[in-house]
Amino acid sequence: MKMTLKSSNLSRGLAAAALLVLIGSAAPAQEEAGGPCADYATKLCEKADPASCAAIKSATSLMPPAACEAGMKDLEYSFTRLTEMKKQCTELGDKLCKDLGEDTQTCKMVQTKVPELAPEQCKQMLDQYAAVLADLQRQEQANKPLSAEQQKLVASGTDAAFGPADAKVTVVEFSDFQCPYCTRAAAVTKEVKEKYSDKVRFVFRQFPLSFHKEAHLAAQASLAAGEQGKFWEYHDMLFENQKALDRPSLEKYAEQLGLDMAKFKKALDDGTYKAAVDADIELGNKVAVSGTPTMFINGARAQNATDFASVSAQIEAALK
Repeated sequence: MKMTLKSSNLSRGLAAAALLVLIGSAAPAQEEAGGPCADYATKLCEKADPASCAAIKSATSLMPPAACEAGMKDLEYSFTRLTEMKKQCTELGDKLCKDLGEDTQTCKMVQTKVPELAPEQCKQMLDQYAAVLADLQRQEQANKPLSAEQQKLVASGTDAAFGPADAKVTVVEFSDFQCPYCTRAAAVTKEVKEKYSDKVRFVFRQFPLSFHKEAHLAAQASLAAGEQGKFWEYHDMLFENQKALDRPSLEKYAEQLGLDMAKFKKALDDGTYKAAVDADIELGNKVAVSGTPTMFINGARAQNATDFASVSAQIEAALK
């Protein structure tokens, strides 16, 4: 995620608000210098998870040796406290899965990730439970396949496509010409075209991200090229020259493809295709597109839009 995604650090882990807690509150491991406090930390870490161990090492590095020596004499007390504190993580995981649904993908992810958290992280997430749950519910909604109505909506009304209209499998990609990960997805698109062009309908949707300042105009330019029958050629040229998407460069690529330059320039000057790009963005928001590239295969979100083997496996399964 990845890609330009709303959340990334835990492989689409605990969503945006939760990730802030997970990453931001983790205590860095301290270099062990030896002595009673290092010994105390080592003993505690034998029964602690990695995140708790890092916090323990950080805390014991600030303790006076006498306090660590006292702790070593009563390790059972510390072990008991660790167990009690970890109960907050059990409570967090159980509560989230109850509210998300025991059979959901997000619950399975929670069951994997929550045990890796330090107790204080679980406490912070319990304190912010409503926000954490809301983010995870949005993530779960995004994981669900599109409805038949949504599939029809994202696959129709555009000429930026290839493959038979009545294909058994339809692939829809939401992309951004300035997104580096989308360049990898563009390579996947080429392979899909080579292998499945007679079996799969492939639809390209514009989703320029707001922080990519040149992406929206590049999207408009691709549609202007498409109006002259050169969408895919222009699409490939933009991704091949991703670091040069200013207006002069967009015109240069159009000229190299032999487009009617007066018509092309007028389309950009008049913003002829601005509304079409904005409509694609709105459409992407309706189907929970939060980053690029996002790809749907018969309505199911592609697991890895930048890896042809992964995309091909999903296509093959859909064809069967």
